Amino acid sequence: MEREHPNDPLHGVTLKEVLTTLVDRYGWQELADRIPVRCFMFNPSIQSSLTFLRKTPWARQKLENWYVSDAMRRR
Repeated sequence: MEREHPNDPLHGVTLKEVLTTLVDRYGWQELADRIPVRCFMFNPSIQSSLTFLRKTPWARQKLENWYVSDAMRRR
C-alpha cells in the first residue's frame, strides 16, 4: 500500500524498515506479546514475518500503528 501524503508518518518507510526497527527496539518476544502470531512466536525471522504481514492486512496494520505511535512518543 503506497502512502500518498508526505505528512503521513509512514510515507517512504518500507514494511521491512518498520519491522526491523521494532524488532531492534523491542525484540521478538515483545512483538509476539503485542501481536500474537506464529511468525513472531516460533522461529521468528524478518523474511518469514514480511511474507506473513504482506498477506495479512490486520497484522500489518497493528504493526504499522505501533510503529507510528512509538515514533510519535519518541519525538
